[in-house]
Amino acid sequence: MKPRLSWFRRVLTPPRAFALSAGFMIAAGQAPLGFWPMALAGLVMAAVTWRMALTPGQAALRGWLVGFSTFLISFNWIVNPFLVEPMRDGWMIPFALFFMAGGLALFWALAFFLAKILKTGLPGLAGFWGAAELLRGHIFTGFPWAMPGYIWLDTPLAQLSAFIGPYGLTALSFAFAALLAHAVLKRSLRIGALAVVLFAAAFLIGFQRQSAPLPPDRDHAIRVVQPNAPQHLKWHPEYIGQFYQRALSVTPPEGADLVIWPETSVAVPLYAAGPELAEIAATAAPARAVVGLNRVDGMRGYNTAVLLDEQGRVVDLYDKHHLVPFGEYMPMPWLLERIGLRAFTAQNGYGYSAGPGPHLMDMGALGHALPLICYEAIFPRDLRTETRPDWLLQMTNDAWFGTFSGPQQALAQARFRAIETGLPMVRAANTGISALIDARGGVRAAIPLGTSGAFTADLPGALAATPYVRLKEAPVLVFLILLVFAGGIATTLRRGRKTD
Repeated sequence: MKPRLSWFRRVLTPPRAFALSAGFMIAAGQAPLGFWPMALAGLVMAAVTWRMALTPGQAALRGWLVGFSTFLISFNWIVNPFLVEPMRDGWMIPFALFFMAGGLALFWALAFFLAKILKTGLPGLAGFWGAAELLRGHIFTGFPWAMPGYIWLDTPLAQLSAFIGPYGLTALSFAFAALLAHAVLKRSLRIGALAVVLFAAAFLIGFQRQSAPLPPDRDHAIRVVQPNAPQHLKWHPEYIGQFYQRALSVTPPEGADLVIWPETSVAVPLYAAGPELAEIAATAAPARAVVGLNRVDGMRGYNTAVLLDEQGRVVDLYDKHHLVPFGEYMPMPWLLERIGLRAFTAQNGYGYSAGPGPHLMDMGALGHALPLICYEAIFPRDLRTETRPDWLLQMTNDAWFGTFSGPQQALAQARFRAIETGLPMVRAANTGISALIDARGGVRAAIPLGTSGAFTADLPGALAATPYVRLKEAPVLVFLILLVFAGGIATTLRRGRKTD
C-alpha cells in the first residue's frame, strides 16, 4: 500500500493538485451552479500556477490540468447519451468523458506553454489563453461550450457580450484574473485596487445597458409546446403515439399567431407525415405551426424544421447545417463503422447530412425568424445572416443530456445569443427547458425541466444591432494582440532594468 501512496504523491504534487483545484473552481461558475466568485478565484489560481511554473513544459502541464478539471466537471452531461442504452454504449463513457476533457485541455496547455516560452508575462498569458478559447470555438467545426465568460450570465457583466461577444468576455475575464494574480504575487494593494476599479467600471457599463428600457413587445404572440418525451422512450413504438398526443393536447394556440414544437417532435419522416402535419395544423388553427422532424431526400437524411400553413402544407423548411460530430454524423465513417460506432441523435444511424446554411423563415405578422436546431445555438457565428432576423428560434431536444447541467448550460448559451445580437429568442425544448428570452437575455416565460406543457406569450421586441453583430471578432483579436505585445514589452523592460 505504501509504494502506491508514494507513487500517488509523486504524481499529484502540490502544484499539480493546485492546478486541478483551480479547474474545479472555474467549472463551478457554469450553470447550474453559477458560482462566479469561486470561478473567478479559480482563474486567478490558474494564473498564479502558471507564474510559478519554472519551465515551458511545466507550464503546459499545469495549463492542461486546469483545463482538464474544468472541462471534466463542466461536461459531465456528456455521459448521458451513453446511458440511453447502457448495455450497448456504457463502456464508452470513460473514453468519451476523459478524452473530451483531455483533448480540449490541450488548447489551454498550448496557451500556457506559449506564454511561458515567449516570456510574455501574465498579460501575454491572458492573451494566449483568450486566443486558445477562440480557436476552440472554430477549429474542427468548433466546440465553444462552457467558455469561462459564461460565468457572468446573471450579472451585469454578461451585457458586455453585446459589445465584445462571448470570446471577448472570456478574454476580459482572463485579463482581470491575470491582474488579480499579479496583485497577489506582488502583494500589492495598489494593483489590487486598480483591479477592483476596472471591475467596477465594467460592472457599471453592463448595469447601464441592463437597466435601459427595452423596446415594447410585439402585438403578436407565440405558443411553445414541450411534450417531455424521455430519450430512452422517444422512439419506442409503444410510446411514440402517446408523446404525439401529449404535444397535440397542448397545441391549441390560445390567441397565439404561431405554435412551435421542438426538434424531431414528429416521429414520422416528412415524406410520410402528411396526416400528422394536417392534424397539427388543424389543432393550431388559426395560427400557423413550426415542427421538427426528419427529412429524407434520396440517400440523404436531414434534421429539419418545417413551417406549416393552416392546411398542414409545408410552406418553408430549414435543414440543420451545423451538425454534431459523433452525435449526428461520424467523421471517418468507413473506419468507425468497423467498431460499431454510430451517431446517437441520428436514431443510431451513421449520420445526417448538413443543410445548405442559415435561412430565415417568414412568420408573417411575427416577422422573420432565424431557426437554429439544438447545437447550432452555441455558435455565435451561426447567427450571422446577410439580412438581420427579427427574432431567433431554437428548436432542440436536450433529453440526450440528462437533467443536472446539460439543459441548464444550453439555456445559458441561448440567453447569451440573445444578448449578443439584441434579438429575442424563443426556445422550444423536448424535455425542457423551453423559454421565451428577451433581447437582454432575461427569461420571460419558461416550462421547467422534465415536465410537459405549453405557454403563450407576446414576442419581445428587438434592440438595434449590437456592436458585436457589426464588428464580429475584430475587437477581441485586437485586444488579444495588445495583451501579448504588452506582456512581451513589459518583460523586456524588466529584464533591461535588471541588466542595468
